Amino acid sequence: MYPNKIKSKMKNNELLLGTSYFSNEPHVASAILNTNPDWIWIDQEHTPWGIESIGILCVQARQSNVAPIIRVPWNTPGYIKKAFDVGSVGVMVPQVNSAEEVAKAIEYSKYPPIGNRGIAPWFGGLLGVPAQTIIENANSETILLTQLESLTAYEQLDEMLKLQDVEVIFVGPTDLSASLGIPGEIHHPKVEKIMLDVAEKVRKAGKQPGTTFGDIESCKRWISQGYTMMSVPGVLSVGTIGLEKILSELREEFTN
Repeated sequence: MYPNKIKSKMKNNELLLGTSYFSNEPHVASAILNTNPDWIWIDQEHTPWGIESIGILCVQARQSNVAPIIRVPWNTPGYIKKAFDVGSVGVMVPQVNSAEEVAKAIEYSKYPPIGNRGIAPWFGGLLGVPAQTIIENANSETILLTQLESLTAYEQLDEMLKLQDVEVIFVGPTDLSASLGIPGEIHHPKVEKIMLDVAEKVRKAGKQPGTTFGDIESCKRWISQGYTMMSVPGVLSVGTIGLEKILSELREEFTN
C-alpha cells in the first residue's frame, strides 16, 4: 500500500504495464484495478475531471498495490502539487519540449532539497500513513514522467537526459505524428525512427522509456523494442476479462 513498489520494479528493469480509467466512479475503478495492472493512468489533460473527483481513485489504487499516475493538464506547480497531495505515485507532464521545462517539472514535483514542492500530503490520512513518513520518503517513492510529443522535444532529448530526477520519458505517438506533419499516422516511418532512437537513448541514460498504443500487437512490438513502461488497451475497449488476459500474456511473454 505504502510505499508503492513501482520504483523498485524500475530498478529491476521490470516490465511495467498500465491501463487507463475511463470513468471517475470508484466502483468502475475497482473493476479495473482487479485486472492487476502495475500502474493506472488517470488523465486530466483531455478529461473534465477535477482533482477533487480523482483523489479517491489514487487512494483506491494504492490500496490495491497499483501505482496511480495522474497526467496533469500542464506543467505548472499548482497542478503537479495537488496531484501528488491526493496520492498520485507518479505525475505525467504533457508537451515537455526542453531541458528547462524538465527542470521546472522537477522543481514542482520534488520536496526540498531537490525541488520546491510545498508539503501537505493530504492522502496520508485516508491510508493511515503518518504525514512525517510521507514527507521523509516522498522524493524516493514518487516518479516524474515527462512526455515527448514533438520534433522539438526529440531534438532536445540529449539535454533532457542529463537531468537526474525524472524517471520516465513517455512518448506520445499521436502528437508526435502531428508535429511531423503527418497527424494520426502513428505507424509512419518518421514516427517509428524517432521512437526507436528515443528508446535506445533513454535506456542508456538509466531511465524508463514509455509509450501507449490502442492495439495489443503494437504494444508487443514496442515492448520488444525496449519500451519498458507501456499503457495497453483499456477496459472500455476490451473488457475486464480481456484486459486481465492481455496483462497476463504480456508478462509471460516479456518477463525474463
